[in-house]
Amino acid sequence: MSWQPCDDPQPGDAGACDLIETVIVPRVRDLGGFEVRRALPSIGKKMVGPFIFFDQMGPSEFLLGEGMDVRPHPHIGLATVTYLFDGQIMHRDSLGTEMAIEPGAVNWMTAGKGIVHSERTAPEEKAKGPRLFGIQTWVALPKTDEETAPAFSHTGKSDLPVVAGDNASVRLILGSMYGESAPVKTFTPMFYGDATLAEGTSLPLDPDYDERGIYTVSGEIEIAGDRFGPGKLLVFKPGDRITVRAVTNARFMMLGGDTMDGPRFIWWNFVSSSKERIEQAKADWKQKRFDTVPGDEEEFIPLPDK
Repeated sequence: MSWQPCDDPQPGDAGACDLIETVIVPRVRDLGGFEVRRALPSIGKKMVGPFIFFDQMGPSEFLLGEGMDVRPHPHIGLATVTYLFDGQIMHRDSLGTEMAIEPGAVNWMTAGKGIVHSERTAPEEKAKGPRLFGIQTWVALPKTDEETAPAFSHTGKSDLPVVAGDNASVRLILGSMYGESAPVKTFTPMFYGDATLAEGTSLPLDPDYDERGIYTVSGEIEIAGDRFGPGKLLVFKPGDRITVRAVTNARFMMLGGDTMDGPRFIWWNFVSSSKERIEQAKADWKQKRFDTVPGDEEEFIPLPDK
């Protein structure tokens, strides 16, 4: 997805729970017919492990003949990760990829030294009055891989491991946790999972990684006596074992990983450890030096003025 103007999310009461470093309440913005809640980057918290951008898309329902239409736009220095709960998105990129993503599957696109992609609702889906609900996040690449060759991989729902038991389940999207590893190739140690808990069920989150967070999607959860509803990113302090209890049936994303190898700069759709590299990417897009997207060459998102 292309970076769209959106106010910074606001931090919550960091002292609400001894286990929690901060609570981020995303700002909501309508972006041309569908709603996003942006949790990262935020004031005072730019990354959780390698995760540098985190948007909840929807839930939205489109009118007949309408849908998501994100025109071709560039990325460098990151990987985009798209995961849906409902709906479908057609991904096209400058490598020639054309892939529809559906709920429970994973699209991982490595931008590296530069890639261009578009994300749209397919015409046959628009005819149905489509819905859209999901998460898109960006993963910053380590300095040694920021200029790697661009690539794309799609992993189907049935290929992702699920850890289940006692009315709780976690579909592992990226990385490793609970003794399982997702098949998606990543560049740094991390974890990203889709957790569902029945009312009254508990789930542990061990301190296997220095940086850990939970994004609440639906229902209500309790951690150390404090309750949290949907649409909040809870960032935990390192070293503590966390227990999440479902007050109601609940769904949340679990994310984090090792601390990145230094700060990252983010401007529009570009992420890099170097400001100069971002300036070069801006010039390259303005001068049309990026590759085009086969089958979607007619439109593009211009470089923002600021």
